[in-house]
Amino acid sequence: MFLGIDTGTSSIKAISVSPEGRLLASADSPMTVSVPRPGWSEQNPEDWWNGTCSAVQTVLASIESPVVLGVGLSGQMHSLVALDRANRVIRPAILWNDVRTSAEAAFIRDTVGNQTLRRLTGNPALEGFTATKLLWMRENEPKQFDRLVHVLLAKDYIRFRLTGTMSTEPSDASGTLLFNVVDGSWSSEMCSLLGIDAGLLPPIGGSSEIAGSITSAAAAETGLAVGVPVVGGGADNACAATGAGVVSPGDTLVTVGTSGAVVSPVQTPVTDPEMRIHSMRHAVPNTWYLMGVVLSAGAALDWWRRTSGGADFDDLVQEAAKVPPGSEGVTFLPYLTGERTPHADANARGVFFGMHGGVGRAHMTRAVMEGVSFALKDSLSLITALGVNSIGAVAVGGGAGSPTWLQMLSDVLELPIRTVGPSEGAPLGAAMLAAVGAGAFTSAVEVGGAWLTDLDSLEPVASVHGVKDAYAVAYERYRALYPALRDTFEKSV
Repeated sequence: MFLGIDTGTSSIKAISVSPEGRLLASADSPMTVSVPRPGWSEQNPEDWWNGTCSAVQTVLASIESPVVLGVGLSGQMHSLVALDRANRVIRPAILWNDVRTSAEAAFIRDTVGNQTLRRLTGNPALEGFTATKLLWMRENEPKQFDRLVHVLLAKDYIRFRLTGTMSTEPSDASGTLLFNVVDGSWSSEMCSLLGIDAGLLPPIGGSSEIAGSITSAAAAETGLAVGVPVVGGGADNACAATGAGVVSPGDTLVTVGTSGAVVSPVQTPVTDPEMRIHSMRHAVPNTWYLMGVVLSAGAALDWWRRTSGGADFDDLVQEAAKVPPGSEGVTFLPYLTGERTPHADANARGVFFGMHGGVGRAHMTRAVMEGVSFALKDSLSLITALGVNSIGAVAVGGGAGSPTWLQMLSDVLELPIRTVGPSEGAPLGAAMLAAVGAGAFTSAVEVGGAWLTDLDSLEPVASVHGVKDAYAVAYERYRALYPALRDTFEKSV
């Protein structure tokens, strides 16, 4: 079997997949996030490792005489893991959703400039990116920074613990703001402009290339056999796209998990002149992707579920399905923790607009779902404007399990949408990369064709009952709200 391990924010997940693509077992180890100050978000890398050991042990114990042919890794992007000369963790990892680095992001924009950022990295300087965290650490924790010898990302720390080797791969390196997404190497010019020693950064290998093998120490803690190969793996969004078969131009991945994302593969690098869309290397060779990110997607609906009395998710959605498209004038901005695409505004906040005497919980639930869908449409529209067109989308994440939300996404995005199985997301993509690295398949395209099956398919019903017109009006109302509130957000937060 092949093993896929995902170092997520809320859990560490491990799955095992047979060479024929059958899901054999899965296990989760819950993770908690530390918030020592408002806007901060940290985790202890040792907790990741303990969670990995527990999840892998559970998977192996559920299978009689398991033979692991390869291990693939995926993980949360951007998170800074700082190690000293003895390879010890210096401080808790600063996570992707940590927004303490607004000043550092502004410094990079002012010092480097957007056009140079576009040329060198293909991405804007935002709080989430790893480079801003390094600058923050240098400014605010100089003693710890002086001890810094190695910088790793989340999944790469797990691979270090599994294999004893330090490395990364292009899809995760793309989220550091220190990587040239065009030529696939660390940007010495960017490092020089920021005064960052490029020697802190790990070597770069391919996502499906073998990056090391299980050591005796890791074998004792995980139950894996010594010598099992471990491949480079990929960033969570790149692995989720791989695990959904979204590895070629024309397909688009729509993620409705805790956060949301729109991922569209391209065969040549494309960057947004206004730097509103991310340009990243994919986990498959000679492929890039454009990505828009919604910070609160499923998290917005979960917040509303808890806030409105803790109703069952399915009951809420069934209520919302009875409200017509457009929520009878109610609009929701899902910016509960700021927003990434297209506004890149850490000060933005959630808003209900258009409340009136006829509004009930069902209207507000539907408005939340529509607000998230409109936020995803913002990203898709920007990608389309760059000349990258989609013929269909694959939906993944918890929201993809709701037929009502799936149909809403199809109508709002005006695209056919399908779901695929096994529905395991990023860890499945990691297992696919392991299967390629072990030589069972020649490419991610080949393994996707062998392992993936369409589960459901929906077409837009935009011409039925005025749905298209209703969503068009609601979307324009949604788009008008942020510009009207931007200055208020800045003054209030």
